[in-house]
Amino acid sequence: MFLQRHRAADGSPTGTPGCSHLDTIQFTDLPESIVGCEDCLASGGWWVHLRMCQSCGHIRCCDDSPSKHASAHARDFNHPVIRSAEPSEDWSYCYIDDFTFVLDR
Repeated sequence: MFLQRHRAADGSPTGTPGCSHLDTIQFTDLPESIVGCEDCLASGGWWVHLRMCQSCGHIRCCDDSPSKHASAHARDFNHPVIRSAEPSEDWSYCYIDDFTFVLDR
């Protein structure tokens, strides 16, 4: 079971209801080695930040990247929750609920 620790814009905890898709989360830990966005590497593209799909574990690029592979993957495969794959970031985001949170295990 996962619990959500909500954060307000200033970083303080909130009591706001959050992601209703916790049951889709299969992957919480990042792989030991991340080369880059799997789709950008295959196509010769580039990325800004990396995200991990928490349904299947694949690594894709964020919406600040030209190809926006993470959100396209979420839409195409109905995998709603990602987490940041950036060093020292522990947040997750649900595309459907438009909600950012941190998982407590």
